[in-house]
Amino acid sequence: MREQPEQQAPPVQRLRIRYAKRDRMRFASHRDFSRAFERALVRARVPMAYSSGFNPHPRISYTGAAPTGAASEAEYLEIGLAQHTDPVEVLRRLDASLPPGLDVVEVVASAGGTLSDRLQASRWRVSLPGIAPDEAVAGVRTFLAAAEVPVERMTKRGLRSFDCRAAVVSLQVADTRLSQESCAILEVVLRHGTPSVRPDDVLAGLREVAGLDAGPAVLFQRQAQGPLDEQAGTVGDPLAPDRDAV
Repeated sequence: MREQPEQQAPPVQRLRIRYAKRDRMRFASHRDFSRAFERALVRARVPMAYSSGFNPHPRISYTGAAPTGAASEAEYLEIGLAQHTDPVEVLRRLDASLPPGLDVVEVVASAGGTLSDRLQASRWRVSLPGIAPDEAVAGVRTFLAAAEVPVERMTKRGLRSFDCRAAVVSLQVADTRLSQESCAILEVVLRHGTPSVRPDDVLAGLREVAGLDAGPAVLFQRQAQGPLDEQAGTVGDPLAPDRDAV
């Protein structure tokens, strides 16, 4: 008879971590990041709690990861610890143990509740080199005037068609210049849902309804991720309830 695995004690503390994916690290996949993060936990000597079973693993909950190729200032995860540890010390150790471009921004002790429930929307900045702002403004107007904008994307379950317009809370163009060339900047707030609508889906929708072809040099950056204020159309700070509880 197979010996039963040792039961692990539940975490005594949960920490919520905001981190950024910058520069070349935006091309790191979620799997790449999770491997780097688990190695960093070991190097930083963070006293992790582990799951029970025949293959114990560190208590890490990932949520709302940005697509590969997108930079982000607002990625979140939660870890469970086997002993109480100062969040500021965890931040210092982890940030020193991660490769440049994967940067720990904030660590707070969890006040309870589910972090993923707070990640209701994201605010994105999308740079379109070679696209004039006036051209982008016209495309955005056409997109926003449409009742729905169906697009297709290949997923793990095959080719899926869905309405990307319904997830767009707001979409506007900021008039700016980048490297002496015309470059439209889109600022978009996307409501999270199923299927998850990404900023590249919005670009596909702009191409579909307005003929706006952004080309291959697009830069995506998630600037915020958190609770959605439906009336204001803004994205809040998901760690504020934890910070306020201290």
